[in-house]
Amino acid sequence: MTDFIKYEQDGPVVTLTLNAPAKRNAIGSRDECEEVVAACRRIERDDSVRCVIVTGADPAFCAGGDLKSMRDRSGMMSGEGPASMRENYRRGIQMIPLALYDLNLPTIAAINGPAIGAGLDLALMCDMRIASDKAIFAESFIRVGIVPGDGGAWLLPRVVGMSVACEMSFTGDPLTPEQGLKVGLVSQVVPHAELLPAARALAARVAKNPPQMLRMTKRLLREGQHTRLDTLLEMSAAFQAIAHETADHKEAVDAMLNKRAPNFTGS
Repeated sequence: MTDFIKYEQDGPVVTLTLNAPAKRNAIGSRDECEEVVAACRRIERDDSVRCVIVTGADPAFCAGGDLKSMRDRSGMMSGEGPASMRENYRRGIQMIPLALYDLNLPTIAAINGPAIGAGLDLALMCDMRIASDKAIFAESFIRVGIVPGDGGAWLLPRVVGMSVACEMSFTGDPLTPEQGLKVGLVSQVVPHAELLPAARALAARVAKNPPQMLRMTKRLLREGQHTRLDTLLEMSAAFQAIAHETADHKEAVDAMLNKRAPNFTGS
């Protein structure tokens, strides 16, 4: 392992920091991809976690794929021929969206600087996005003669709509923080020094809620993106039946009726 991911937990909130600032947190090896996946699996196994923040060590959020690895056909880009490259993607960077996008907890991308190519897609895998005023966003695969290889063509239109996604993908042009806010790529833009405090404040607002209901609500939102309404209603009824029998539901109702702060235990 490469210590590419810094894993920190403060109460119910985990912060994952891409920690290779010398290369602007670019992703260049299978080990680095596996670290992201391993961190997601660790979170899934920890019932105390209620929200996750993903950020980068300054000065960048993530510069995407490692261009030197592409040029030298090293690291994640090693091997000869199309079949080998296909497996590099399947066994490498494509493992990240399968782990992070489907993480069964609310996630926040705290975008502290440039989010380029696969770095932008990494932010799109999160449920919520907050940007520093130093952020830059670019779906720039076309600029280096390749296509989105890690799910960007699926993720980006769902966040900004097809027209904006096409413009970003066909031109590779970057967006400023203000432009990202305008098209709905992020929900907040804050001064750089206030980024992590803002992300932690949002995480705290999320994490104060019943943990099992957070997980089930995220699952319903995910399923609602691709399933029929009647199917989602059936799933919602099943989840609701479970929720009504939990101690946290009874605690929430009692706390609201008695005008006091609830104490949720996840049971």
